[in-house]
Amino acid sequence: MIFVGFGFLMTFLKKYGFSSVGINMLIAAFGLQWGTLMQGFWHLKQGKIHVNIKSMINADFSTAAALISFGAVLGKTSPVQMLILTILEVTIFACNEHLVTEILQATDVGASMTIHAFGAYFGLAVTLVLYRPGLKNKHENEESTYHSDISAMIGTLFLWLFWPSFNSAITAQPISQVKAIANTYYSLAACAVVTFALSSLVDQRGKFSMVLIQNATLAGGVAVGTCADLSIPPFAAMCIGSVAGIISVLGFHFLTPLLASKLNIQDTCGVHNLHGLPGILGGIAGIIVTAIKNEVREGVRLTPGMQAAALGSTIGIALVGGALTGGILKLPFLGQVSDQNCFDDSVYWEVPEEEKRHEIHSNNYDEHSGFEATM
Repeated sequence: MIFVGFGFLMTFLKKYGFSSVGINMLIAAFGLQWGTLMQGFWHLKQGKIHVNIKSMINADFSTAAALISFGAVLGKTSPVQMLILTILEVTIFACNEHLVTEILQATDVGASMTIHAFGAYFGLAVTLVLYRPGLKNKHENEESTYHSDISAMIGTLFLWLFWPSFNSAITAQPISQVKAIANTYYSLAACAVVTFALSSLVDQRGKFSMVLIQNATLAGGVAVGTCADLSIPPFAAMCIGSVAGIISVLGFHFLTPLLASKLNIQDTCGVHNLHGLPGILGGIAGIIVTAIKNEVREGVRLTPGMQAAALGSTIGIALVGGALTGGILKLPFLGQVSDQNCFDDSVYWEVPEEEKRHEIHSNNYDEHSGFEATM
């Protein structure tokens, strides 16, 4: 999920495929090592960090938060800036996760709050601080092609297939693992159906939108994460998934343009609609379930008050941490790419010669066509 799912999901930009997969791999490989250290400091035994399957999964989880933030600033940052973001975000993530799980003792087995909401609002705060007035009118490279959208759909399918494993990976009991898998499975299925239906409804010609299918179909997995291992029936999981699909589709259709025009938040991948809003929905679902049912985890009774505190503190820490990180990334010596060269692989990658020739040919053809039209 981390290397293939997130990597290919972000390849929708027509000239940014190398960077989407390549920098994703760099961030992930670096982040899981840093995450092992940062989370290990909270669980030292005799002054040593002990590595096991759970600690490795948790390190991967911390990396997922950084990759979600990467989606918000995709195409507008350098590899060095992304490494610095990963160092800072994984460090803050580890502190927030310790607060949520150990101090507040809230449940968040699928990390709707601690990964998805945290990563999304951290990334949105960063992209707000790094706002580029020159990109207010859409950049020519900030669009997809037929093949880049198919490539991004590979990432979607990988994430969709493995999301039940993601939400059940750190469950304590076998029965809880079965609940988490089943609830995630049905939430995703309901979300996918609702997304297809709503995608057709919001389009003027009644057609499906590939952007919505790539992203909103996954919102059900995000939203059910907090209460995935709690005692909820499959119908409740399907309701959560359906609401997540509706929120995500409407967010992409109405909210993203509004954030860009009114609040100067340029969210390249729409992480607010896939991770932010469904993450908040997941946190609210956790509050409701713990208020209705008496749930106990490892001898601790789960309370709606602590669930609400976990959601609020996570969003607050993410926004403050993201704003501070954005301020650091804005330092001039970090070599931020110019507005003109955004969303272009050739700035940091060796691009095959035929691709360059094709680009030059297209540009010449466009100029020639324009000349004829003028004549």
